[in-house]
Amino acid sequence: MAEPRYKRVLLKVSGEALAGEAGRGLNFEVIGSVCNAIKKCVDMGVQVGVVVGGGNFWRGVKDGGDHIERTRADHMGMLATALNALAVAGVLEQTGVEVRVQTAIEMRAIAEPYIRSRAIRHLEKGRVVIFGCGTGNPFFSTDTAAVLRAAEIDADVILLAKNVDGVYSADPQIDPCATKYDTISYTDVLARHLKVMDYTATSLSMDNSIPVILFALKDPENICRVVMGEKLGTIVKEEQ
Repeated sequence: MAEPRYKRVLLKVSGEALAGEAGRGLNFEVIGSVCNAIKKCVDMGVQVGVVVGGGNFWRGVKDGGDHIERTRADHMGMLATALNALAVAGVLEQTGVEVRVQTAIEMRAIAEPYIRSRAIRHLEKGRVVIFGCGTGNPFFSTDTAAVLRAAEIDADVILLAKNVDGVYSADPQIDPCATKYDTISYTDVLARHLKVMDYTATSLSMDNSIPVILFALKDPENICRVVMGEKLGTIVKEEQ
């Protein structure tokens, strides 16, 4: 049997992806498929950390608008990610995988506080660690949280599972002539203002030389395929 290409990965799953076609709430069929793919990776000996978004419940400043101050709106978004983290943990445990939820904001009754050394120890024991509440700070996205946690746990790669199948030169839903990239540098992503992650997250991944692979979550088996080294989506990395 072929060996996985990556030994320790940070999987970022958007909240919208967990909602399925409805776009809001939780779709447990989708979550179950994602968890089954994660279990396959764990069974292959891959150490998996997960960061979840919260957009299926709340999108911070976008949903808060002019009604709620930005910091408070972002705190509400962090709580939304905690809901998703607990949901994914619950489904994943039903597959027989050991899971630990760690949150950047302390809520000891339901999750461990984020502690880097403890997270790494869990990963080394074959447990999946789900990181909730983003970075714990307002004004930072969960994409930035994913890169930060990947750097802290020394992940080999960031797996960015989204509703698109790669990075394009323009929005493919608007521009039929948009070109999909197989590989692109961090510098080009920033210079061309391409929608991979926000600028802070992209800069942080560049500064720490962590490759990012963006691929479609429509087929959750893509998670396993990417871990095994199959070329899917777009890889963002340093210029060669």
